[in-house]
Amino acid sequence: MAKPLELDEIWIERIRQILEGLEYGSVQIVVHDGKITQIDKTERKRFETTAAPQAQATLQAVKSSKPKSRA
Repeated sequence: MAKPLELDEIWIERIRQILEGLEYGSVQIVVHDGKITQIDKTERKRFETTAAPQAQATLQAVKSSKPKSRA
C-alpha cells in the first residue's frame, strides 16, 4: 500500500517559487517513500512567428553564399 505524501508549507512554497513566472514548460515532482525528493523544471521559450520569414531569408542567403564542393 502506498505511503501518504508528506507535504508541508516548505514544499508548497518551493513549488510555488518554481512555478512563479513559468510561461511555457513543465514541473516534475519526484516522490520516494511518500516524500518529495526532487523537483525538476523544464522551461520553454516561445518566439514570435513574425521573425520566421526574416530568419528563413537569412538562412537561404548563407546557404547560397557557401562554395559548392567538387567531387
